[in-house]
Amino acid sequence: MRSIYRGLAVVAAVAVAATVIVLALPSGPDEVVAGPVTAPPAAPASSAPAPTPTPSGTPTPTPSPSLSPIPTAVPSPGSSLAPGYTAMEALYADSRVPRLTGRVKRMALPRPAKRLVKDKRTGLAVPRLGRPWKQHGAAPFTSKQVLPPTRGSKLRGMLVTCPLPIMEQKSPRDTALLAARWTLNHHPKGSKISWLASQRVKTGWMLVYRVKYGKHSSRAAVVVMDGGMGKPGLAFVTVPDSQRKRWRDIGRVVSGVRVLG
Repeated sequence: MRSIYRGLAVVAAVAVAATVIVLALPSGPDEVVAGPVTAPPAAPASSAPAPTPTPSGTPTPTPSPSLSPIPTAVPSPGSSLAPGYTAMEALYADSRVPRLTGRVKRMALPRPAKRLVKDKRTGLAVPRLGRPWKQHGAAPFTSKQVLPPTRGSKLRGMLVTCPLPIMEQKSPRDTALLAARWTLNHHPKGSKISWLASQRVKTGWMLVYRVKYGKHSSRAAVVVMDGGMGKPGLAFVTVPDSQRKRWRDIGRVVSGVRVLG
């Protein structure tokens, strides 16, 4: 009997060992033995807070960060046109250019000049000013007259014509306002306008104004006129206070701009 019990014990032990081996080995070629569980790779750094685990161990969803309101575009003084604004809205937001009110009066104009500079690109003619004015290389304009430079100053008077360099408006007056603002690109930095005269001219509008920069200033004028070309023409004259004796020529210019034909 003892031999029988010993035999049964040996058989049982062998069966248990075989069972352990079967459990430890993969049951097929597509299965992999489970290894120790490792933490997943760290997630990339994020500004969002990590989820907070609940008592049951299930993480609660992290609330989405609130969206900041999109900033509204604001016209930048000196810029030609701020995004989202019309040309006139950008003009009215420019502190360098005051509103043109009814207090700005017409001015008495001298007789038109007989000697002219003809600009076929704009369809306009402007007075040919006498000495000390002289014609000069026009680029980037289409005609140009200048005063000789003054010692101690980089500024000098000039009279130029060119096709309208800004967006034409429905009103010739508004177009002239935008043109006057554009001329600040040709005055010293920090320049500001004050209006002296405003009036309608044949097929357009005329503005005369003072440009103040620091302790100095210039007198200037623009005439926007339809010369029958693809877009209106612009005549622009400016004279610094270092050449103030030639300020009277500004009236001669604005009275003498005319359409070719």
